[in-house]
Amino acid sequence: MAGLTMLAGVPVAHAERPLLPGVGPGDRRVPVDAAADPWRSVVRVQTNLAGRCTGALVGRRTVVTAGHCLFNPRTRRFLQASSLHVLFGYDRGEFTRHVTVARVATDPAYDPAAAVPMLAGDWAVLTLAEPAPDQVPPLPVSVAPLRPGMPLMLGGYSQDRAQILMADSACHLLGESAGLLVHDCDATRGTSGGPLLVRTAGAAGADGIGASGGGWAVAGVGVAAGNAPAVRNFAVPSAHFAALLAKDTAAGQP
Repeated sequence: MAGLTMLAGVPVAHAERPLLPGVGPGDRRVPVDAAADPWRSVVRVQTNLAGRCTGALVGRRTVVTAGHCLFNPRTRRFLQASSLHVLFGYDRGEFTRHVTVARVATDPAYDPAAAVPMLAGDWAVLTLAEPAPDQVPPLPVSVAPLRPGMPLMLGGYSQDRAQILMADSACHLLGESAGLLVHDCDATRGTSGGPLLVRTAGAAGADGIGASGGGWAVAGVGVAAGNAPAVRNFAVPSAHFAALLAKDTAAGQP
């Protein structure tokens, strides 16, 4: 479960190839400071089954990630909230806070066990059992339309460097396909659920939901890796789960 899904119908990198799925020969990923903006709002999501993915804090008690990260292929069911853990500031086995999960919401139409899963529904919203650390600001969630060529960033705990936060900060949006954002950010297994970040004014407004996030907003969550070396990776747009976030906010959920 520590990985980006391989997108059905898109050629993917095979195990024998020297390149990681979703990472091209000019791998732009570099280590980033897990205590600096916007990366301090990126979390490591772990399960009791030793699975791990990435997530993003978007509310004092709200984290978004990829739905397939929470799926148990043996039972063909999503894991219970009590099986999930969120680690803030994770770096080389150390972390600033461990928080358990109180509630999980996923897209009812998304079934990872289906022959052709609807990847546009591959998202999950985690409600934490307690608030995030005060020093970790929630990232705003952008629902503004994106244009091909817009600069993006994507970070996460990749399988090949699972103990440190790695990010590609020099990538761009390529377009949209089948309800997914297509981008060229280098990312591989373990980065699932990591936030696809777009520049913002830094405050919530007509285009976003949430608090200031150091000038970056969550435009989507990474879910799938396409062919390498011609990197085309995929993310679920934030618009697919923004309505749920807004509903919880209106109901007084943090």
